[in-house]
Amino acid sequence: MVLDNSVFPRSRRVALPASLKEAAAQEIRRQVFAGVLRPGVRIDQDAVAERLGISKLPVREALIALEVEGIIEVVPRRGAFVARLSREDVRDQYWMLGVISGLAAERAAARMSPASLEALDEIAARMETEVSSERLDVLNFEFHRVINRASRSRRLVSELKVLGSAIPHGFYESHAQWSAAAHADHREIIDALRAGAGDVARKLTEDHFLRGGNRAVALLEERGFWDDAAG
Repeated sequence: MVLDNSVFPRSRRVALPASLKEAAAQEIRRQVFAGVLRPGVRIDQDAVAERLGISKLPVREALIALEVEGIIEVVPRRGAFVARLSREDVRDQYWMLGVISGLAAERAAARMSPASLEALDEIAARMETEVSSERLDVLNFEFHRVINRASRSRRLVSELKVLGSAIPHGFYESHAQWSAAAHADHREIIDALRAGAGDVARKLTEDHFLRGGNRAVALLEERGFWDDAAG
């Protein structure tokens, strides 16, 4: 099965990150985890390039990177295909992100400044009143970035950047019922950080991402991601 160009509407351009390769990789990830690109589907490089308004070169570079991540399988002389991701594969991605984010939260609990705690409170409050799913995604990213940076570990922050890149933007748009649970999780994490309870902050953060992974799997199931996988 070859992805039809209609999956990538010509009328809508997405905002590009600094790297064109990463723009292409992020778009393909988003399509995969949104259930649009299903296991076994061949990636139409021309369609991706046209949608993003870029050449095919960064798209090819993105596919190489995504193969390393296990999202794409490149078959010589046939093209690039969506890997046959299992439910466990999806959960594991969130689990790994949660484990390292939890370690960062534990470190941050002992090192977070009053200014950083105030910033987390402000972000959480804004998220609780925000109605734009796109803006919620940005605020959510900022929330976790404040914590990760407070860990003062270059290695952890670097690894989280790699793992986080495999989670597509648009989570709040796709998971309409996630907001309330996420807001409650964030408040509990802030309380643990303020109390300096590193072990509690770590566990809360791990559980937060695990629930996100379970919700991602449920959404993909609702969209028939594992039904009638392309041959």
